[in-house]
Amino acid sequence: MPESPCVALDARFRNLTLATNPRLELLWTGARWSEGPAYFAAGRYLVWSDIPNNRILRWDETDGSVSVFRSPCHHTNGHTVDREGRLVSCEHQTRCVTRTEHDGTRTVLVDRFGGKRFNSPNDVVVKSDGTIWFSDPTYGIDNDYEGDAAASELGGSHVYRYDPATGACDQVTTDFVQPNGLAFSPDERALYIADTGESHVAGGPKHIRRFAVASDGRTLSAGEVFATCTSGVFDGFRFDALGNLWTSAGDGVHCYAPDGMRIGKIVVPEVVANICFGGAKRNRLFICGTTSLYAIYLAVRGASRPAP
Repeated sequence: MPESPCVALDARFRNLTLATNPRLELLWTGARWSEGPAYFAAGRYLVWSDIPNNRILRWDETDGSVSVFRSPCHHTNGHTVDREGRLVSCEHQTRCVTRTEHDGTRTVLVDRFGGKRFNSPNDVVVKSDGTIWFSDPTYGIDNDYEGDAAASELGGSHVYRYDPATGACDQVTTDFVQPNGLAFSPDERALYIADTGESHVAGGPKHIRRFAVASDGRTLSAGEVFATCTSGVFDGFRFDALGNLWTSAGDGVHCYAPDGMRIGKIVVPEVVANICFGGAKRNRLFICGTTSLYAIYLAVRGASRPAP
């Protein structure tokens, strides 16, 4: 019998994975750096970025086929789906956040703060009120591999909140080295943000911080460290319906309970950059490994976005 990819570090993890025959499936391979998965329930397909190859790929759940969704794509990184079912993307090369409309056209939502160009928007999440929150580290301007090498105009890396209804863009963090993945708790009372600053500063951060979201829905406070990575760095992550946090790591996917304890992991044979829940019941975890797309069925569903 094959060894299970699911490793329980706490009894709670066993209730989140299949009791019999949990299987990590390799769906496709052939990328240089897989990132930013987003699942479209209406079409039963998933899109994700192959950043260095400057393309967005599309995996069809109905027949398992993979095709090119968009190429070139301005070295997109993170993606999410807004409340109207449109693709929202972070683009390294154009240093902006865009939206793909229902007719396939591309709309630039925001590309500057205070008149200065962003570094290279990295990951993105849409809140239930329609606002778009995204991280802006320098990975896309550090060299020409994942974008175009350039100097930072902002002189820092932050997280921003953009309101499509008003066009207002606000900086919501001040003390990150390289903000990366981000996700709201299921009730949206907290925003979790990864800092992968270890890539640029010796001994730098490789953790996820938790911020309280104020009653106005737009400002953050606190910002304590929720978890520190034990293998590589955290990148993209998602919550399940029970409030557990599933995050990418150097040796696979790590799972943290709401109290911050690491309760288990899914071993993946490649460095994992990002994940998302999908499938007909949202109980299938899609995993972007370095060169590949994987999936595994779980005994828990991904968290739903609260009603506005």
